Amino acid sequence: MTTYEPDARTLEPPWPFTGREDELDLVRRSLTGARHGIVVTGPSGRGKTRLVTEAVRGTDCARATGTPETRRLDFAAFAHLLPGEVSLHHAMRSLSAVRPLVVDDAHLLDDASAALVHQLAVHGRTRLVVIAADDGAPLPAAVSRLWTGELLPRLALEPLPREETARLLTAGAGRTLEPLTVGRLHRLCGGDLRLLRELVGAVREGGLLTPVEGGDAWAWRGPVPVTAAVRERVAPALDRPGPGEREILQRLAFAEPLPLRLDPLAPDDRGLDALERLEADGLVQADDQDGVRLAHPLHGPVLRATAGKLRARRTARATDRLGPALAAERDTLARRIAAADVRAVPTPVGEWLVAEGARVPAGYAAVRARFARLRGEVREAAAWAREGLRDAPDDPACRAELALAQGESADAVGPLPAGSVFARHADALARRDGPALDRAAEALRQRGFLLFAAEAYAQAAHAHRDPGAARTSRTRALALARRCQGARTPALSGLVLGELTARQRQIVALAAAGLSNRQIADRLTLSVRTVGNHLYGAYTRLGASDRARLPGLAEPPVGQPV
Repeated sequence: MTTYEPDARTLEPPWPFTGREDELDLVRRSLTGARHGIVVTGPSGRGKTRLVTEAVRGTDCARATGTPETRRLDFAAFAHLLPGEVSLHHAMRSLSAVRPLVVDDAHLLDDASAALVHQLAVHGRTRLVVIAADDGAPLPAAVSRLWTGELLPRLALEPLPREETARLLTAGAGRTLEPLTVGRLHRLCGGDLRLLRELVGAVREGGLLTPVEGGDAWAWRGPVPVTAAVRERVAPALDRPGPGEREILQRLAFAEPLPLRLDPLAPDDRGLDALERLEADGLVQADDQDGVRLAHPLHGPVLRATAGKLRARRTARATDRLGPALAAERDTLARRIAAADVRAVPTPVGEWLVAEGARVPAGYAAVRARFARLRGEVREAAAWAREGLRDAPDDPACRAELALAQGESADAVGPLPAGSVFARHADALARRDGPALDRAAEALRQRGFLLFAAEAYAQAAHAHRDPGAARTSRTRALALARRCQGARTPALSGLVLGELTARQRQIVALAAAGLSNRQIADRLTLSVRTVGNHLYGAYTRLGASDRARLPGLAEPPVGQPV
């Protein structure tokens, strides 16, 4: 019998799997297609094992796992699948009938096990899903030759996009986090989902989440909680023994980026040696444009949190440097907007102010909100506008941006100059020219106008006479729409509704009309759990966070096919 004490910490269940739909489909198809499996690689903590676990769920598969402790023991990873001591030939014969075979932590396989996996791929009689961490350390040659030798396709798992991170956080944290908090967590963790969960748990348990005024979201401001797990992740920066290294790291933590001119960082040869050692160990980065900065986004916040008040006061960035740096960021954003180019641009000073809980000047916040809104990031735009209203509650620009963001408006950037990408889009739409709409959509995407690009691709899907071209435009429109935080346009609303199953559309229509899950279940003779599952799937496809956002999405615009 297992007992639980009231104050004892118990193992939390895994967070729900969300996002990675394309990768999930790719792994599943590798188990049924002409190829004989797939290799999934990526840094530790990126979710490789969880992805494969979801992909093979419900299938009868065998598993083998490499471990550091058994790297010198032949066939150690497959000991539970093999009959005693065997040769490579006999191991091949024993495992050729196992389908599929999941090999986790393949970078830790002993040489004999790695050779066995390679030979199984060569002979192609076993479906293989191989998972290997790619953290910069050399992989066993037999493992890396799986894809370099073109025996199996390789899926290099990219970091979870921020919009998918937001969904994961909502599902895992049990509450909605406001966009600036999501962005902060996304930056700090750098795609490490294990670190993300640890950090969210520390923030939640430390009571650091506060409700956002006028909504149901929660925000995190202030220092990073330095738990044992967080400290372990940044140990390379916290525990530097070399002379001068810790001093350089702490200066950067409070004032990065610093000019590449090394005088303030390394006034003597010993300091220069320390800086070069830090760069060689991957702790700092230096280039001619951005100067010197810390390599990992988590290092700065943790170094600041552990510095102590006196050292923090001595090394903190001076307020007279903060104003000009913030003004420079604002001017850069304004120039990008005026040039109809809203590709992502770093705004470290503004984000630093928000993270520390300091007030953000209303003039900066309004420009930052407009920039985010034009990118289709309507929730982030509203969050920036609210930050500006904390500084100046009656600021008209911030109030206007908040209203536009809440209305999910993505108005164009003023008049349409002849020959501009917006003018080309309008001309193509007037002529219902599918290929021209595709070209305009791609130009908008390249300039960062993701919502405008999604709308143009959706319009192209309706304008194309070639069914293949229409499907391609539709796919691109939906992919971009998923990145726009639930913002919708007339063409997109009809397009996304067409993605739902008939049952999902039926349930969404009833939910939009105000019926509860229980009422929908009674009307359609379904269980409440089934209704909830259908709604969750619909939310994901529609980009809606809850049923309050459904009425505007439930019916396609008149004249738009579904």
